[in-house]
Amino acid sequence: MKVALYQNNPIFGEIKLNVDTVVAAVMDKEFDILVLPELFAAGYQFRERQEAFMLADPIGTGYTFETLAQLAAQKNSLVIYGFPEKRDREIFNSAIGVFPDGHFRLYQKTHLFDAEKGIFSKGRTGFSIFSFGETRVGIMICFDWRFPEAARKLALLGAQIICHPSNLVLPHCPDAMVTRALENCLFTITANRVGSENRIEKRLQFIGHSRIIAPTGKILAELDDNNEGFIMVEIDPKLADDKAVTSGNDLFKDRRPEFY
Repeated sequence: MKVALYQNNPIFGEIKLNVDTVVAAVMDKEFDILVLPELFAAGYQFRERQEAFMLADPIGTGYTFETLAQLAAQKNSLVIYGFPEKRDREIFNSAIGVFPDGHFRLYQKTHLFDAEKGIFSKGRTGFSIFSFGETRVGIMICFDWRFPEAARKLALLGAQIICHPSNLVLPHCPDAMVTRALENCLFTITANRVGSENRIEKRLQFIGHSRIIAPTGKILAELDDNNEGFIMVEIDPKLADDKAVTSGNDLFKDRRPEFY
């Protein structure tokens, strides 16, 4: 299986331009799963909730969804991306996995970061996995990385790959995702963005370093902290099913949750 990510530098509010730029960049690439960053088309730093609401889409609608659904169909791939989701009078920081036939799976961010709490409602989907072909996939978003329970929940449900759309500003996450992959013995794909935003008198610098990591904790591919770019790695998702640590230890069978 060919898994990939694209690290972008969106222009705030320019949804069509940002979507078209990413699609043009990956159209000649090969991938079975493509992961894009959190809020990759809208931008991140909203001045107020209403501004985010104006840039949001109901689930399964809008230019971003329609364009990436076409990409998924053309590439016969799963495309996962982050977007602001509006539902009735609420707005969520969400990610969606779009299948080649146009159906999709939704995840709403569980752990909101800093100023996001004044914009978004807390996600209500919880953590779940789904199958793409024979591969089991889970999604978490950005700051979810700081809570090891998030990745562990997906691992216990049977995820072989965790797809992780992100807008990272803290320096610790890229290395922490090595630990998340190792402690759960699965693949992780963290798609971050680069660039900066300074729209609410608080400049944010996004750190890049998007990574694809193996169940051993090995970094299979990585981008830098400053440039847009695409990386792809060919993996065997079934390697994530082997939870043996030694000949006498199994990562999950040896757990003793009654003491946790």
